[in-house]
Amino acid sequence: MALVTAGVVMLDCAEPEKLAEFYKGLLEGEESEVSANRLEIRGGDGTRLAFRRDANATPPSWPRPENALQAHLEFLVEDLDEAERRVVGLGGRPLEAKPAPEAHEERLFSDPAGHSFTLRRTVSTAPKQG
Repeated sequence: MALVTAGVVMLDCAEPEKLAEFYKGLLEGEESEVSANRLEIRGGDGTRLAFRRDANATPPSWPRPENALQAHLEFLVEDLDEAERRVVGLGGRPLEAKPAPEAHEERLFSDPAGHSFTLRRTVSTAPKQG
């Protein structure tokens, strides 16, 4: 039996409720644990994210070095355009600082609190039809 049964990525932010709503919408998830200063959500695929209240939290400044990249999330999606529309509709914003090597395969965004994340197109493993 494994000693550690699950991992949770924790993001510090000034408003955990607001950030949890963004990621619940993106991951089609639900709250799984709530306290005064911490919210945890579980996405439809089992992804677990938590948000801890920090009144002094400052957004990362990536790609500028002043406040560096504190954490970076990557989400696998089948349809980048559809996922981008959802991100923007939920309050995220594109962070295309420079084109990725395969610009059509991944896109960089920030959540409403300024944490960066990537949407990366999944590679189909299904055999070609026809």
